Amino acid sequence: MRATSTFSEIFLYSHPVDMRKAMNGLSQIVAEGLKKNPCDGSLFVFINRDRNTLKALYWDKTGFAVWHKRLEVDKFHWLKAHSEDSLSVTCEQLDLLLSGIDIEKAKPHEKLSFHAFS
Repeated sequence: MRATSTFSEIFLYSHPVDMRKAMNGLSQIVAEGLKKNPCDGSLFVFINRDRNTLKALYWDKTGFAVWHKRLEVDKFHWLKAHSEDSLSVTCEQLDLLLSGIDIEKAKPHEKLSFHAFS
């Protein structure tokens, strides 16, 4: 898979998906369920009901690509119930999620801004 930082946007689909779906089924969810263009340069991430398998779909300028990961023992710390069908995340948040960290609980350091002293 391409580096997560190369995608224009990253969307986590909120609902469990049947992992038998391949490129056509996943792109249909993006187009009809999310009302987004699956060919726009974004990465769309889906999870199964057991939260141990995820798939990521993206358009690679010449066709769709799907990345698939299954955990043998653990579960992904997926989103809690949201009113939206998807959640936009940063590449850093996706990398944390793939590493087993709950991105809803992870809090980065507070950003500081310094001003010139007079």
